[in-house]
Amino acid sequence: MAAAPSYPALQYEHDLRRALASGRELELHYQPQVDLRTMTVSGFEALVRWRHPERGLISPGAFLPVAERTGLIVPLGSWVLRGATAQLGRWQAQTGRPLRMAVNLAAAQLPSPGLVDEVRRALADSGVAGAHLELELTESALLTDPARAAEVLTQIAALGVRMALDDFGTGYSSLSHLKAFPVSTLKIDRAFVQALDSPLERRLVQGVVALGQVMGLCVLAEGAETPEQVRWVRDLGCDAVQGYALGRPLPPEQAAALLAAPPTLPS
Repeated sequence: MAAAPSYPALQYEHDLRRALASGRELELHYQPQVDLRTMTVSGFEALVRWRHPERGLISPGAFLPVAERTGLIVPLGSWVLRGATAQLGRWQAQTGRPLRMAVNLAAAQLPSPGLVDEVRRALADSGVAGAHLELELTESALLTDPARAAEVLTQIAALGVRMALDDFGTGYSSLSHLKAFPVSTLKIDRAFVQALDSPLERRLVQGVVALGQVMGLCVLAEGAETPEQVRWVRDLGCDAVQGYALGRPLPPEQAAALLAAPPTLPS
């Protein structure tokens, strides 16, 4: 699923610009997020894929760095936001369920003067309430320009939109960050979840859960790849989980099937 090694960097950028201009080569796949109390799908994370006409499906790990380096991550992020909220609106209308959609927000999008209006338009066009959209950011993105980030995110939060702190525990985790920014969800990094056979890692996760509870935050564990890891994060008090054990990122039609038949854990 990776780009060929001979793919020249300039050609990469040219092709990505073409893909963004046409919109026909880009796809959104959706990974389920499961409520650990009910074991039902509470929402999805939208993840972009690029189906190149000659090179096939290109991994996000291959093209997202190109997008970030060239500034194309800003229009790409806008495309994802519009597509993901539109899909959420359709699913909510079809099911009558208050599903939530998580969309990644890159550091380069935060300084954009039109970001708040962009989020507002995406909500209005899709008919989605702000509380059902969750923007995911990393701590490094917040710290690029903390004052600007706090200003923009506060304005977006005023629309009812939730904020998730992604990869929590791997960066500059600080209580001051949780107080300075309107964070609603902590996403425990997959590195901790996949090491839960270690008593130390379990205690660390338990500590994050306790912190989340004290601050009134939802705690979601990402990267659970086995039924045992799902059971561990449930027993440790996490609110929700995301990972291959319960569903890989899927095209819309396959993701929608999980709403009718939620994922189950093998015994």
